[in-house]
Formats: sequence, structure tokens, C-alpha cells
Amino acid sequence: MDKTKKYWKGTEELNNSSDFSTAKNNEFQEYLPTEEFLGDKEVLENSSTSRRDFLKYLGFGVTAASLAACETPVNYALPYVVKPDSVTPGIANWYASSFSDGNDYASILVKTREGRPIKIEGNKLSEVTKGGVNARVNSSVLSLYDGKRIKYPMIDGEKISWSSFDSTLKNALKNIEGKSGQIRILTNTLLSPSTKYLIEDFKAKFPAITIEHITYDAISLSGMSEANNLAFGKKVIPTYHFDKAKVIVSVGADFLGNWISPIQIAKEYAKNRKPENAWMSKHFQFESSFSMTGTNADYRTPIKPSEHGKVLVSLYNQIASKLGGSSLGASSTSADESISKAAAALVAAKGETLVVSGSNNVNDQLIVNGINHLLGNYGTTLDIDNPSFYRQGDDAAVVKLAKEINSGVVDAIFIAGVDPVYSMPAALNFAEGLAKVKTRVSFATRPNATSEACNFVAPDNHYLESWNDHNPVYGHYSISQPVISKLFDTRQMQDSFLAWMGEEVDFYAYMRKTWEAKAYPQQTVSLNFNDFWNTVVSDGVFKHNLNAPTATVFVGDLNAAAASIAKVSGADWEIEFYQKVGIGFGMDAHNPWLQELPDPVSKITWDNYITMNPSDARELGYATEYGEQKDANVANFTINGVVLEGVPVVSQPGQAKGTLGVAVGYGRTIGKEDQIVGFNAYPAIGLMAGSMSTYSTDVTFEMASGSHQIATTQTHQTIMGRDSVVRETTFGTFKNGSKDDYNPPHLLATHDGPINTTDATLWGEHPVEGVGHRWGMTIDMNSCIGCGSCVTSCNSENNVPVVGKDEVRRSREMHWMRIDRYFSSEEEQKSVDDRSYGLMEIAEDNPKVVHQPMMCQHCNHAPCETVCPVVATTHSNEGLNQMTYNRCIGTRYCANNCPYKVRRFNWFNYMGNSDFASINPSQDDLGRMVLNPDVTVRARGVMEKCSMCVQRIQEGKLTAKKDSRKVKDGEIQTACASACPTDAIIFGDLNDQGTLVRKIADSDRSYRVIEEVGTEPNIYYQVKVRNIEVEA
Repeated sequence: MDKTKKYWKGTEELNNSSDFSTAKNNEFQEYLPTEEFLGDKEVLENSSTSRRDFLKYLGFGVTAASLAACETPVNYALPYVVKPDSVTPGIANWYASSFSDGNDYASILVKTREGRPIKIEGNKLSEVTKGGVNARVNSSVLSLYDGKRIKYPMIDGEKISWSSFDSTLKNALKNIEGKSGQIRILTNTLLSPSTKYLIEDFKAKFPAITIEHITYDAISLSGMSEANNLAFGKKVIPTYHFDKAKVIVSVGADFLGNWISPIQIAKEYAKNRKPENAWMSKHFQFESSFSMTGTNADYRTPIKPSEHGKVLVSLYNQIASKLGGSSLGASSTSADESISKAAAALVAAKGETLVVSGSNNVNDQLIVNGINHLLGNYGTTLDIDNPSFYRQGDDAAVVKLAKEINSGVVDAIFIAGVDPVYSMPAALNFAEGLAKVKTRVSFATRPNATSEACNFVAPDNHYLESWNDHNPVYGHYSISQPVISKLFDTRQMQDSFLAWMGEEVDFYAYMRKTWEAKAYPQQTVSLNFNDFWNTVVSDGVFKHNLNAPTATVFVGDLNAAAASIAKVSGADWEIEFYQKVGIGFGMDAHNPWLQELPDPVSKITWDNYITMNPSDARELGYATEYGEQKDANVANFTINGVVLEGVPVVSQPGQAKGTLGVAVGYGRTIGKEDQIVGFNAYPAIGLMAGSMSTYSTDVTFEMASGSHQIATTQTHQTIMGRDSVVRETTFGTFKNGSKDDYNPPHLLATHDGPINTTDATLWGEHPVEGVGHRWGMTIDMNSCIGCGSCVTSCNSENNVPVVGKDEVRRSREMHWMRIDRYFSSEEEQKSVDDRSYGLMEIAEDNPKVVHQPMMCQHCNHAPCETVCPVVATTHSNEGLNQMTYNRCIGTRYCANNCPYKVRRFNWFNYMGNSDFASINPSQDDLGRMVLNPDVTVRARGVMEKCSMCVQRIQEGKLTAKKDSRKVKDGEIQTACASACPTDAIIFGDLNDQGTLVRKIADSDRSYRVIEEVGTEPNIYYQVKVRNIEVEA
């Protein structure tokens, strides 16, 4: 080929005229009359502003003015940190708010960019949740941009204006009033005191109508409040103080995942799981299905659901015998040996213990109260004088409502925050009864089974568009404020009630009035209400004085409760209903971030299934291994008369033999194509003694033809004895032994004798040690509970795409952070010479578990950096392993060479490929509003991985630079560290000897994963310590 070919842009360049030669050296050659144009004699008379700078100024001014003109202001919304006069492009604003959906509660901070909420983190000013969030809370920002939200009011499925809607409904209320009719208001647990006052005002507005407010929790703990009423005369749920408990015994309560207030409890629980403290709490767990809480227990005993009550009676009797009390009659179980060990530990720490139960049976909960009273726990680890207000559901009232609507006596029903047609037990016939109610009003935010069955749909605002208040625990309050103007023609439920009452005020004014009358007098700091209100809205929280403790008088009839428990019979097969940590009770099942979050125990995504013990599964011929080419068997189940066909069966280590488990909250639609994920298990829930039971003994099943594809992110179950990946020890060894006993260094054999592997290297050292910043992280595996909050937080912060079930099944999930779950194996207990490596891959029937967060280790000797042919992955002078996306050509050599397997390859253009449009929010005009503008959206064919939130690091450094100071310890937080409810992840500068991360990294419990290969990671892990006694 002729290499002298010449290319030109025009004939002027071809001919190389003198005018062209002059012009090409002067890019901005035209005369710009800046002074005449600006013409400000006082400021710019002698201006020498260049055209480039002027255009920058003009461009910014026009853009800012446009933004200011287009922005819809959020009235009275006070940001948490600063109070800007207007939104500044490129700068985030943070607002204090609260999340509450009847299942979870958290005081939160909402990050907005250019008026768009894009990230949710915890509010550390809250004394309840203390800055903690879980996956469901930090993923809730995505539901704001759900394209399937109901966008306008409807009557009989037809769009209508709010004025016409109100007029029609007022006429209906007038007709009901004329005949002294019946109205029912059915809601989830409401923590809002102002909303409760409003409902009472609504009742008072129509005195001729009998109006009742019923609280319904899909997963009920009504039996607990009933038991407290029988025991203490207070129908409440006490406040638990897990941070004060030296011994914790749980019978079926997944208190770290779903029970009562998991965020609050997880923060307190982790506080005393650190072996460096003077004492470390000891945790006993008795349960049927393997819960996340069970994976964190020191001692775990599988039992059948029908044995829960008997275990509690046996525990009571053993404690009573040690303390000289009376027993409740003979009660033996299969777990007596474990119960004896738990009883001894409880008595030894009397007054500083806690016994809890996940049962919804009033008799079980009454025995729990008796045990805690016997141990003197009330007033220390339990506070019934300052109760919590979670889980206010009343099963008796719900059953009564179902009977009333089926009898046709109810004239109107208002339903908010719940989907009873979907979630009520089939035995209640709620759907059939609802059809008999003439006026059916749903406040659903998106279409669901109940809204489809209602003739009036008054869509509620999203909580990020609304004002509200919350009272989760006595004396503690928080505020929700709108951080964006409403996106659709929706209206807050409370504003709808005010409109139908004929009131001229909105709920914001109503709430302010309530706070001025109720809360303001209980403080002494602010001299006027406006100052008080502004402070509360800015901080997001308010606390007034708590009730003084009173003597607890127990009046419950324990003998009668024990007698009722003794009559409970089991069966060959029993099934337990539980909530998954990601999906919860199902109201967030439409959220793709949560669907793609692996279950902390099974590591399965995008499905629910029936869990079965591996031994039972092998005996019955069901598959026990799952992967891209290994599907699950399916079976037909009949539970309480409800038939579930073609349900996948999954072998789950830790499941009690003779029991099954099934997660509720599935069988709902997701995405643009209304794809149904999983199956709905709610109708199969039965009633026991008038309460909704958490289990059933009425279950039969048989294997069906066909199979079901399972999408799991982890196909290996154990670490196969590799103590360089996970290290663990006992509390006694940690306290009494040396570091070499539980965390010995890796030694390398040389001609001169063994040396530490960190002292031998073939690499040229990066100048990061002691030079400038060196960003690093520590992860405490004693504090990590496996909840996945860090995973969804990372997805939200770094625009990690959703890929869907089929891609996950092919091991193509894109999560930058994963949580590896390792089961113990019986074979690992044998000596090295006697081990079978094939058997080491098989988990025990009741294994111990370790959760290990794993992301890019930002190695100082990174194997990925040396193999990239285009230098797309490099090492920064601050210790970070960097990716240059527009340089990457997708050879995937780096992924092959990474020993931690933390790099992700974009097999498709997930942000644009139509195959992923249904479930990927970034392909929706509304959904892409959640994307973080500070993070590049990656293209097809590009590798990506954890960046250690480099955008946050840069922001923190610039802030410190503007203030002419050094970066403060803790000032910069990665998304995962900020989301962790147990503070297991600590981030900071390893070169600063005063930082917490440096101190932890230097502690005896710290090690680095597979350090012996010489990668020199900047991520340190801490040895897992179990508070168990090693039997000789």
C-alpha cells in the first residue's frame, strides 16, 4: 500500500494557502467584543477574559439558570448537612428521612443529584437504627422509578380526575352515613402517630358510621402481643436490648433477618460478638429452616416446627430446676442435650440473657415470657415499659374482618400498605368476601391483586415523595420528608382522607399541628416551634424522656400454656413458612436488585422453592447439586388443602430432617413484561387457635415430571480445608492462646530455612507504603452476618447492571461484591492423611457457616495488571487497582489471572440490549434516573470490578483540600462500608497510623486471603471466632 497518501479536510488544507496556514495556528481567531457585550463598568470594564473562559462561564450560567427554572421545589425540605439555596449541578444534596413499610424501619439519609434521589444510607443520629440499613431499605430508591407504578386515580379501571374521584367517593360516604353503615380501614403496621390521629379524626367526622381500623401483618406476631397482655396486662411488643445480653437463645426467631426490627437488632447483636471485648455473647439457635440468624449461631440445633413449644417448656423446666422453681410437667424432646447446655449458660448469666421465639402461638410466647421473667431479664435486656411499636397486626381482628366482608355487612373498605387478596390464607376467603363490599378503595402504589379487585384506586405517593412521621419505639421519633416532587398524578393516602373529610389543610400542615401539640411540649431546647420543627426535619430524629422502669408482675398461667403445648402433635413431614432476607414479605418483589440478590444461605436468586434436608433428598431421589447444567427436581404439594404444582425442591444443608421450608413473598410480577417470579405460598398458610401459623403439619407431596432451572451464584459449598481462605477459632483459644494458635503466618521454605511469605517477593514494589494515601479495608467475619446490604448498596452506587436469571445461571452475574457462604464438612475434621477430598465437598447435614464478603482485593502485587495487553488495569499511587474502561478490549486475561475471581465481564450491552429491557431499570426512561452520574456506565466487551468507590475517595479528598486540611478518619466511606448494619467493614487510609483501619489491620486477628501467593492485598480479614467449648 502507498504510504504517501494524503488526507485532507478541505481544499484550503490541500492547497495549504497562506490564509489557512495563519488560521490553523489560531484556533479562536475571530474577534469577540467581550467588553461591549458584558458592559459592566464596575466589574468588567478592564476585563481580559478569554473566549474559552467566557464560554465556560456562559455555558454554566445558562445551564444553571435552566435547571433552576425547570426545577420543581420541594417545600420545607431541609437537607441533612447543608442548606443550599438551590441545587448545584454536580454536587449531591443529602436529606434526612425515614423508611417504614410495616416490615422494616430505618432512619435514613437520601442522596439526591440534580433533584433525583439516587442513593439511600443510614442516619447515624438515630438511636434506634444507629445508621444501619438492610438490603430492602437501600434498594427502595429503585421503586420510586418503577415504570409500573399507578400513575393516576381510577374508578372501575378508568382514569379519572381527582376532583371527580373525590366527588364520587364523598357521595358513597354520604350514602353509607345515611344508612348508618359499616366501614373498615385495613392497613399494615402504622408507625405514624399523626396518621393514627388522622384516622381517629376520620372516624369522628362520620359518627353515624361504624368505622374500625384493623392492622394486618402478612407475617404476623400477634401471638406475642397477646402473650404480653396475658402476662403483664400490656398488649405490646417489648423493646429488646441484644447489646446487653451475654447469652441469647432463639427458638425459630430469625432476628438478624426478619424478626421484629432486624436492623436495630443486628447493630446491637454485633456489638458483643467481638472477641477483643471482655466478654463475647453466646448464641444458641433452635430452628427448622436454616435462617441467616442460624448461620451466625455458636450452637445450632435443628428441630421440627411442632417441637418449638416443647423445646421452650423443656428449657423452662431445666432453668427452674437449677433456680429452685417449679416445673411445668414432663416434656422431653429430641434436643434435650442442647437444651441442657443452653439452660446452664442462661442460669450462669442470669439477668443478662435473652430468650426469644419466632412462633405466632400465644402459648409458646407465654412460656418465653415466663423464662425471661424467671431469669430476671425484664428491666435489663427487655423493656416492656418503653415498648416498640413494630408488628401491631391483630390476627383476631383480621379473621373477624374476613367473616364480616363474607357476610356482606361491610359497606366500604379502605386498604393501604397491604395486599390481602394476595397474602391472606385461602381459608379466610378474603377475595370472595371483598367482592361483596360495594365500595372498595385501594391506595396501592403499583397494580396488585387487591387493587385489581377494588373499584376505587387512589394511588398513594412513594414514601420519598411524602411527608410522614414515625414512632418505632416509645420516646423515639423520626420524620419522612419529600426529596422529590411527585412523578405522577398520585396523592398521599393521608391527603386523600383529609380531602374526603372536607378539610382544607394538607397532611404536612396536619402533621405540623400534631407535633406542635404533642411533641414540642416534651422538649426544652428550642424556644419556638418553628426552630424545633426545622431542627427535627434537618436531623430526621427526635427523642423525649423514656418511662422509668417499673416492677414487672407476671400473671400469666404457664401451666395452662404448657398443657396446650403438650397437646400439639407433629407429623412425618412438616413445612415452615419463612421470609427471605431480600424479598421479605413480598411488597418489594418487583425490585430487580432484590431479586438478583443471592439468598444468604442457599445463594439462589430469582426464585423461591421448597427446601429439604440433603439426606432426605437423596433418600427420596431428589437432586442435591445445582448449576447451569444441573436442574432441580419438581414436586406437587398439598398444604392445608392448597395445591402447589411443579414446585422446585432444593436440598438445603441445615434443614431439620422430616421438615420442609418455603419462602413467602413470591409469585408476583416484575418488569415491563409482567414476568412472574416464583410461586405464591401465602394461601397455604393455615390458622391455628385463631392465629396465622408459621408452619403446618398438613402437607403431602410427590415428585412430578420435569425439572426447574436454578440460578445460583455459588456451586461450591465448602472451603475443603483451605485455611488460607477462611480462618476460625474458639473464644477460649483466642483469649488464652497465642496468635500462632489461631492465625499463624504463612511460611515459605527456602535454602536458609522457613521465612514469612510477605518477606519474599519477585515484584518491583509499588511506592505506596508510607507514601501519601494507601486506601484499604478490614472485614470482620465475626460481625458479618451475610445480610447482603453491602451488595445492593454497591449496585446502587456503582450502576451495576441487572442481568436476570438466565445470565446468573450461567455465572455471569455482575455484582462487584459477593458474599461467599461456606459450610463445614465432617470430612474436614479428620486428619490430612485420612481425608477424602471428594467427601470434603459435601456439607454436613447441620453445618457451621462462615460468611465472607469478597471483592477486588486491590493487590499491591496484582496478577491482573501484568497480563493486560493494553494496560487497561493499572495500579494507582494510592494502592488502588484501577480500570480504564475505554482502553479495555475484553481479552479477559485479567479475570483468568485473578485468584479471587472478582472481575466481571460485560457479555452484553445490558444498558441497551433489548433482551434485558424487561428487568434492567437502566433501559427505562424513568428507571435510568436512579443511575449515579459520578460512575461510568460500562459497555459490552469491557471488564469491570470493585473500584473501592474511587469517586467517593476523590470527593472526600477534594472536600478536605478545599478546607485546607487532611482527610479525617471515617470521613470517606465506600458504599459497602456505609451500608453495613453491623459495622463489619471498615475503610480508611492504611498509611495513617492513627486510623481505625490501620489499627485493625495490625491486630493479631487480621490476615489476608491466600496471602501465600504473594498478591499483597489491601483488604484484611479478621479470624472468625466462635464462642463454643471444644469437647475433648
